[in-house]
Amino acid sequence: MSTVRTTNTVRMTTGQALVRFLSRQYSERDGVEHRLIEGCFGIFGHGNVAGIGQALLERPGDLTYHQARNEQAMVHAAVAYARTRRRLSTLACTTSVGPGATNMITGAALATINRLPVLLLPGDTFATRVASPVLQELELPYAADISVNDAFRPVSRFFDRVQRPEQLAHAAVQAMRVLTDQAETGAVTLALPQDVQAEAWDFPEELFAKRVWHVRRPVPDPDSLAAAVAVLRSARRPLIVAGGGVVHADATAALAAFAAATGIPVAVTQAGKAALPHEHPAAVGGIGHTGSVAANALAHDADVVLGIGTRWQDFTTASRTLFADPDVRFVNLNIAAFDAAKHAGVALVADARAGLEALTAALTGWSAPAEHRTRAAEAVRRWDAEVDAAFARAHTPLPAQSEIIGAVREAMAPHDVVVSAAGSIPGDLHKLWRPADPLGYHVEYGFSCMGYEIAGGLGVKMAAPEREVFVLVGDGSYLMMAQEIVTAVAEDVKLVVVLVQNHGYASIGALSEAVGAERFGTQYRFRDRESGTFDGGVLPIDLAANAASLGADVLRANGLAEFRTALAAARASARTTVVHVDTDPLIGAPSSRAWWDVPVAEVATTPTTGEARRDYEREKTAQRPLLRPAVP
Repeated sequence: MSTVRTTNTVRMTTGQALVRFLSRQYSERDGVEHRLIEGCFGIFGHGNVAGIGQALLERPGDLTYHQARNEQAMVHAAVAYARTRRRLSTLACTTSVGPGATNMITGAALATINRLPVLLLPGDTFATRVASPVLQELELPYAADISVNDAFRPVSRFFDRVQRPEQLAHAAVQAMRVLTDQAETGAVTLALPQDVQAEAWDFPEELFAKRVWHVRRPVPDPDSLAAAVAVLRSARRPLIVAGGGVVHADATAALAAFAAATGIPVAVTQAGKAALPHEHPAAVGGIGHTGSVAANALAHDADVVLGIGTRWQDFTTASRTLFADPDVRFVNLNIAAFDAAKHAGVALVADARAGLEALTAALTGWSAPAEHRTRAAEAVRRWDAEVDAAFARAHTPLPAQSEIIGAVREAMAPHDVVVSAAGSIPGDLHKLWRPADPLGYHVEYGFSCMGYEIAGGLGVKMAAPEREVFVLVGDGSYLMMAQEIVTAVAEDVKLVVVLVQNHGYASIGALSEAVGAERFGTQYRFRDRESGTFDGGVLPIDLAANAASLGADVLRANGLAEFRTALAAARASARTTVVHVDTDPLIGAPSSRAWWDVPVAEVATTPTTGEARRDYEREKTAQRPLLRPAVP
């Protein structure tokens, strides 16, 4: 006689069920469990206040609520949190429908481009359409089922719209699958119609059982490993390019061991900058357009390049002009097959740590030629001397940005974290910074998003409260998004914010000059009534006063000596402190001597543009497709 198993149910709203479900999700890697969704940022409006908002109020122990001030910024904070937790934990972000939701789209793109998990829960228009058109509804005449939330589709790794409470279980489980898949992760969006959020249903109790999502460490298949080893053993001038995947996979020790065993020099991308400490004998610094001359010289002559956890962005390859050997071959160790296949390399689709351990064992007894290692060490010695000189120049009356970076590095302990994102600061950091800790360098350069810095610093500090966090932000980026200073103050999260004031866009100003556009539109100036352009006097902006109005302590530094004193005071303080310092934007850091492809106007009346076009066409001749098959 057969029996029918009955399922116990619990009646709750869709919003309540989702909050309860998220509170019971865990990731696990190497036998260690982590809470997958540690909390929820939210800004409430008519699209989520009665659903997710009511659920967070009712069960505060399930999911800690954090009040943000800007929807884009709260996604940045969640992304930074996830990166600091090596993609094993993240935060959810909920908004109302309409502008609240669309404000998150920039953050979603940033998360997906950087392969970092974040859960987005935007409110949506009524599934029932009983009062359509509602406030903030897009209302397209040709498609009644499209809302502004459909804009999340191209920038999300998973998207679903929960039109009925009974759809929640499948959507939520699939969302967790993508968040914990190291090859597929990025922004995950569950659009939640506001009426569905508040609608009750009998949810099965099994939905709320503890779920542990195992984060795998896939190993390379034997044939691919054999092919990679054959290519590496044939190398005379090999180079490793380590990306962010090394840090995400907690593979930095495995990389150090592999480099020590083989003697292959290691260059690093922006995301992989801290994959190897500066003091390691194999470390040659940043690579590419913002890299070190040492790493770029080795890349120029490399005959075999082993990319580990990198997506080969154009800054890394100097727009495919950096690897100049006509027979250069690539081996790509990456957990994502999409990235492993780039540059026609031997694709080792595997976890970075597992792949490095397999390569180390398979290459036992082999090492890079001694003369190659000697050349790398000498190149690093020369570059370090150039960086030391840049740190020590002590320009007056205004210091150079490189001197500010040197002073910040001196003020920080090895366990501290530097955070930056857009403008000229990330490029200078990639060239000049000397990392000591795998999580000590946090620069967002996949999307290079202005405004990430302070929100990102907040996320880093929330994920690692035991570390001091130093945020480096220029005035242009500060003006884009500074309001999460208020969130840091409200949460009692202490940041040191170094606010570099140079009255405009230093990075784009230099780029504008390089392409013959004469720094047009890159300086913060009054409009000149005669010329009609913004080349009048400097604007009377007081960003230090603005930071103080947001609740931060503020220290004004005039010159390098005062800046060092202020930094020490800020680090010793228990409160979020902004150190304001003026710099000279026309004093650049040492050149990487590597190109970046930014097209120049082919026809122009300005002589500077014509000259820049001739330079551009000359540089283009070195660009190559990097598609040679990697056969030994």
